[in-house]
Amino acid sequence: MKDTKIQKTNVMRVLDQKKVSYDYYTYPHNNEAVDGLEVSKLIGVEEEKVYKTLVTRSSINKNNYYVFVIPVASQLDLKKAAKSVKEKAVEMVHVKDLLQITGYVRGGCSPIGMKKFFPTTFNNTINNITEIVFSAGKIGFQVKIQVKDISNIIKYNIDDIIE
Repeated sequence: MKDTKIQKTNVMRVLDQKKVSYDYYTYPHNNEAVDGLEVSKLIGVEEEKVYKTLVTRSSINKNNYYVFVIPVASQLDLKKAAKSVKEKAVEMVHVKDLLQITGYVRGGCSPIGMKKFFPTTFNNTINNITEIVFSAGKIGFQVKIQVKDISNIIKYNIDDIIE
C-alpha cells in the first residue's frame, strides 16, 4: 500500500520535472543499505527488473567517474566496464566517498539526480525488459519507470558489463 503523503526524493522530483510517469515502492530498512535481491523480494518485483547503480572511477585519472547500472543479481565486470568507457581500468569508488561524489549514500544511489552527471552505462540486459526498477535516491525507496523513458531523463550507453 502506498502512502499518499510520501516525501518525494530528488529522483521523483526529476521524473516529475521531465514528465516521466513512474511508480514507487518503499521497504523497511532500519537506515541501512539492503541487498538488491532482498529489495526485490521486499517490493515484490522480479529480480530481472530490479537494477543497482554502481559508481567507479578511472584507475589512471582519478577524477574520471563512471556510473554502471546492472541487475541486482549480477556482478560488475570491471574489465568489461573499463572497455565500455574506453579506460584501461576502472575501480569501485569507496563507500565513504560516495556521498561527496554523487550526493547519494550506499543503498540509495540512483543513476538519476546525482550532484553531477557522469557517463552512464546500463547493462545490455535492459534490452530484455520494458520496465526497470532502481533506487529513488534514498534508502527504502525504489522507482519503476518504462525503459523507453530513460533517454528522456539522462544520456546513457548500453553494453555488456557484467560477469
